[in-house]
Amino acid sequence: MANRLQDKVAIVTGGGRGIGRGEALALAAEGAKVVVNDFGGSAGGTAGAEGPADEVVAEIKKMGGDAVANYDNVADFASGDRMVQQALSAFGRLDIVINNAGILRDKTFAKLAPQDLEIVLDVHLKGAFFVSQPAFRVMKDNGYGRFVFTASAAGIFGNFGQTNYGAAKMGLVGLSNVLAQEGAKYNIKANTIAPLAASRLTADIMPPPILEKMTPELVSPMVVYLCWEECQESGSVFTAGGGYFGRAAMVEGKGTYIDSDGPATLEQIRDNLAKIRDMSGAEEFANANAEGMARVFSHLQRGAPAQ
Repeated sequence: MANRLQDKVAIVTGGGRGIGRGEALALAAEGAKVVVNDFGGSAGGTAGAEGPADEVVAEIKKMGGDAVANYDNVADFASGDRMVQQALSAFGRLDIVINNAGILRDKTFAKLAPQDLEIVLDVHLKGAFFVSQPAFRVMKDNGYGRFVFTASAAGIFGNFGQTNYGAAKMGLVGLSNVLAQEGAKYNIKANTIAPLAASRLTADIMPPPILEKMTPELVSPMVVYLCWEECQESGSVFTAGGGYFGRAAMVEGKGTYIDSDGPATLEQIRDNLAKIRDMSGAEEFANANAEGMARVFSHLQRGAPAQ
């Protein structure tokens, strides 16, 4: 065991299997004490069992670490408070939250039932909110915290048959970005990963030879780095899988201004579409205000009459 996370306390949701299990073990290997949360349900979110969380806790203790199991369903509003209180009761503090818990209810958009939209949003997006809000309050008081949210390329780029999953995952990017801004003055960092690894949720979408090379453990180094006190990264999205690590970002092209006496006409939009779509010189923005100032407000101010 190393000690780069010595004395830190982490909650890992969905930590009993797959990517979450790898994250919990990797955090413990760096000295963190871990609350291993896992509802123990099916890939579709049904049933529930204590076994997966218990097994990871046993693994952590066998390697000389310290961990406790939690069996809450993150989709339950009160689950977040219970997890945070468990961390405080067991270990006296809370420094890290890994929002990893997730399920799949894949259907094409035309066939997606409302209940399959709701349960996926409940687990991925609402679940992350329910756990992160009480954790954020504790971290704010302590002047320190690290959040990692688990998104997906299905949300960032879209994926056939994953309307509910993609929407939930992109929602997590927005949630993480806001926490990065609101947490900045309290030394709270929030980042997002978009991992790709062999798990129950990907077993049917990748061929076996690829799955064998995409172990969940290969995602963990990026996650642990983002939890390290030395890491000052915040508000970013990182991709990880099979030993590959990259960064994804939302950028905006320079665009063009259509000045007229009223709203632009459809013909003006058509005639300027090449400029509107042009991504040369595209930029990232730190927040929505920075984007508005660069693209709209500054133009309006330049055209405004002197006071």
